[in-house]
Amino acid sequence: MSGGDGRCDAVVSSVEVDPPLPWAGLLALACAGFITILTEALPAGLLPAISADLGVSEAWVGQLVTVYAVGSLLAAIPLVAATRHWRRRPLLLMAIGGFTVANSVTAVSPFYDVTLVARFIAGVSAGLLWALLAVHASRMVAPAQQGRAIAVAMVGTPLALSLGIPAGTLLGQAIGWRWTFGLMSLLSLGLLAWARVRVPDFAGQARGAPLRLRRVLALPGVLQVLGVMLLFVFAHNVLYTYIAPVLSVAGADAQVERYLLLFGATALVSIGMVGVLIDRWLHGLTLASLVLFGMAAMMMALWPDAPMALAAAVACWGLGYGGVATLFQTALARNAGETADIATSMLVTGWNLAIAGGGILGGLLLQGIGPASLSWTVLLLLLPALGLALPARGWR
Repeated sequence: MSGGDGRCDAVVSSVEVDPPLPWAGLLALACAGFITILTEALPAGLLPAISADLGVSEAWVGQLVTVYAVGSLLAAIPLVAATRHWRRRPLLLMAIGGFTVANSVTAVSPFYDVTLVARFIAGVSAGLLWALLAVHASRMVAPAQQGRAIAVAMVGTPLALSLGIPAGTLLGQAIGWRWTFGLMSLLSLGLLAWARVRVPDFAGQARGAPLRLRRVLALPGVLQVLGVMLLFVFAHNVLYTYIAPVLSVAGADAQVERYLLLFGATALVSIGMVGVLIDRWLHGLTLASLVLFGMAAMMMALWPDAPMALAAAVACWGLGYGGVATLFQTALARNAGETADIATSMLVTGWNLAIAGGGILGGLLLQGIGPASLSWTVLLLLLPALGLALPARGWR
């Protein structure tokens, strides 16, 4: 009997069962990301209404998106560095509270200047939140589950891009843009309560030697991951910002929303696949994302006037893009260790720089050469990105 029991115990002990993910807390983090993206991009879908109400041109309303990005760009690294010793949950709640305040002011302000300041505050909150989100998710689970946890926490981004922004735009047209921003404030208030109850608290970084950003960059793999991220996101924004002119070559510019919906749907599939496979195939998934995006750019470059080819290209592009934020965040969290918050704040800063740079370069190419040049430029950017990503040391 004892021998049989021993064999049974050996069989049971040999089977490793991962504990269940803390879904309530991770989904609260995902909702925070959803509100962040929605707050950032919603003015772009409501330009005419905001312009008429505030008495400024649509071009000036567009700067509400720009100043948000500037706030994120300027705040991420210094704010995370200054608060690295703080406890994590109060800092996370502070970032969510920033959206509550900023969206409330935006909803009621009759003055463009005040609204602009509120949008800057929202951008600062976003810079802080993005630097905290993935690292907080990774600390909520065992090391073997960190990739999946980050994937769940990041799912709010593709959901906001594919569903939230179109729905928010329709809602704004139906009930008014101010009520829509007010509704987002109420959502933020509810999220504050949810996060306070279901998201665990963690200690900040232990006090010790002064922080040196160069030391973080010198950690094995950190600079490699940041370099691949910059090239990938730069290439993405060269193309995504000016997708309408690219589609116009095939006479599909009147169907932009259908192509963007296809992009969003395949991006959701991508983040689901990444969430399942990331803990075992982090490096392979990163390479696959680069190859899929490269295939998409190649199809757009070779068959720019073929709608079916463009649809296939957009689907490949979405599959390649959907999970990259999770891949980069997970790689940095593993490489940076205790300084993961700082490394992630560098990613936030670099991501926003790539967004701005991609938009500027794409605009210059569009005016100077034409839409056909955008796809070829993306390929030229992705080749060095693939070469930089091939060594596996940054994706251990």
